[in-house]
Amino acid sequence: MAGVDIRNLRKQFGDLCAVDGVNLSIREGEFLVLLGPSGCGKTTLLRMIAGLERPTGGEIHIAGERVDGDVPPRARGIAMVFQSYALYPHRTVFQNIAFPLEASRLPRTQIAEKVQRAADMFGISRYLDRYPRQLSGGERQRVALCRALVRDPKVFLLDEPLANLDAKLRNTARDELKRFQRQIRTTTVLVTHDQVEAMGLGDRIAIMDRGKVRQVGTPEEVYEDPVDTFVATFVGQPPMNLLDLGDPALPPRTLLGFRPEHFLPRSVFQPDEDVRAFRFSVRRVEYLGSDRYVYGSISDGAATDTTVIAKLPATIALAIPEGEQQEFAVPRRALRYFDAATGSSRKI
Repeated sequence: MAGVDIRNLRKQFGDLCAVDGVNLSIREGEFLVLLGPSGCGKTTLLRMIAGLERPTGGEIHIAGERVDGDVPPRARGIAMVFQSYALYPHRTVFQNIAFPLEASRLPRTQIAEKVQRAADMFGISRYLDRYPRQLSGGERQRVALCRALVRDPKVFLLDEPLANLDAKLRNTARDELKRFQRQIRTTTVLVTHDQVEAMGLGDRIAIMDRGKVRQVGTPEEVYEDPVDTFVATFVGQPPMNLLDLGDPALPPRTLLGFRPEHFLPRSVFQPDEDVRAFRFSVRRVEYLGSDRYVYGSISDGAATDTTVIAKLPATIALAIPEGEQQEFAVPRRALRYFDAATGSSRKI
């Protein structure tokens, strides 16, 4: 195992600053997820750790050794799995997994042992004589991970490895990937734009936007206590509601935030429960099986109606007629506050 330290890392492509002064410490054995929208710099950051892109400035340390200079990818102790899996179509599964070991000129018996052990771990021993075209997407993903595993890397770098799988298979593959990482305890960095994937896999999540890391924390920390309005609206489905109500009880230019699942009919709460109540004009109700999304607007104290979303579990068997006003509320402990000018969180 090895930790990864990134210090003031930058990458410039002409006038575009793809990675802008990133500082990040990845612990030994940690599963860290780089999460952000397309173009935020997360893949460029991963490629710099791998040695596939040369930084414009800053430092990268793996296991205490600085590697951002002339240290080639093969000497960094990393293994990378790409979105496309990059398997050789003319080679069998055994030959694909064995390829990095053959390049290192290991004895054949040692290669066979390592390949068999990795294949057993991922449950693909029966596929060793097949070719990639004979495998499903999930099986090809396991082959790519096996090929990375046999190298005994210090760090795994995963670039959207689940993106090509369908939704059902992605859930299964996510579980397998997490169990695998816990078993071998190799430091792992995964890039994704999928927040569900990030929340389900990461010990911690580093959320990026426009080349910068906005917040690093556990899934619970970034969801419950976002540091700014970008994190608040990027993490969570539906995103956090943000209201500018001009509330005289709050400092000027304060945004009020709350998660849709905390915005419920007032009748759900106990009469003496400490809540912030709102008059909610219901526009549309969307039935999604286990949940209902209720779309509407709040005009309490605002110059114009503010669109908000409520997420109601199916267990709340209340009629929510469209086109009517309802009294909804949020527990005060679930309210979050942000500076309207900077977007930064505030403690009230």
